[in-house]
Parts: sequence; C-alpha cells; structure tokens
Amino acid sequence: MATINGVEDLKVWVRARELAALVFKLSKLKAFSSDWELRSQINAAAGSVMDNIAEGFGRRGNREFISFLSIASGSLAEVRSQILRANDRAYISSVSLEETLELINLISKMISGLIRYLKQTDQ
Repeated sequence: MATINGVEDLKVWVRARELAALVFKLSKLKAFSSDWELRSQINAAAGSVMDNIAEGFGRRGNREFISFLSIASGSLAEVRSQILRANDRAYISSVSLEETLELINLISKMISGLIRYLKQTDQ
C-alpha cells in the first residue's frame, strides 16, 4: 500500500478537488452564472466535500475521520441535487450533467469504501 503523507495523497480527495473545479467551471457559464444563489450553493457544497475529507484526515483518528467523511458524503448528495437543478433550468448540457454525475458516483463509492476500511481497522 502507498504511503499517505498528506491529504493530497488520498485519491478520494483528489477526485473531490476535481469535482470542485468542474462545478466552478460549469457555474461560470453565462446562464448559470446569473443564478447567484444556486451558483453560490453548489460551489460551497462542492468545496465542502474536499474540505471535510481534509479536515477528517487532519484529525488523525478513525472515528473522527469517519464522521467527517459522512459529512462529505452529505455535501456530495447536495451537489448531486444542485447539478440536477442546474440541468433542469438548462444552465448546463446533458453531457456536462452526465460527466458530473459520473464523477459524483465515483467519489461516493470511494467515500463509502474508505469508511468501510476505517471501520474495519478501528476494531
């Protein structure tokens, strides 16, 4: 197994960072950018995913890490809801929607897998 020296070494955090960048890029599109409230909410939620993974990792304890991963998972569900709303309002294309949902699904599976691993090693 690879050595983890910092949160930047966690693949789930790297993917969450990619999601935050993708959401920011999409939220800058003309129609989307004029919906200030949704743009602000989705960017905050996407940032929250990576930030909670980082904060949980920084706590250095499995139980706290699991708690923060759970919060990250909730934020990820919020991003899913908001990106669907953006698509419903025709702010983003169906291609962008599918790309974003694919990344969200991957991150969700990674978070779930990491939680399972941490629970097994905490016994």
